Amino acid sequence: MGRATSEAVAVARGSTPTHRHLRDRVTVMVVVTVLVDAVCTVLAYFAERHAPQTDIHSLGSAAFWATSQLLTVSSYMSNPVSTAGRALDVVMEVYAITVVASLAGSFGAFFHRRSQERSPQ
Repeated sequence: MGRATSEAVAVARGSTPTHRHLRDRVTVMVVVTVLVDAVCTVLAYFAERHAPQTDIHSLGSAAFWATSQLLTVSSYMSNPVSTAGRALDVVMEVYAITVVASLAGSFGAFFHRRSQERSPQ
């Protein structure tokens, strides 16, 4: 088993406080993002369902749009046309960028702590 794989398993198991800390942070981000995705799906549906020239006509299309915005900040679907839909889109993109930055910081802190744990005292 490679070093990266063993570290990933250690994070999943919470082998050390450093591993548990990363696991807890990632778990919270995933759970909150799933909740944000669900709320944004409903909000997008109600904001866009009757708007002219929108691609969001069902909860399914709203879920696809919301999820793709959170994951990739783009999709083949057109941007929202209603004011509420556009505002929601901006909020979702700010949230997505914040999560990516938080994950980068969490992994940076994890690698820093692991290097301190491994270095001779």
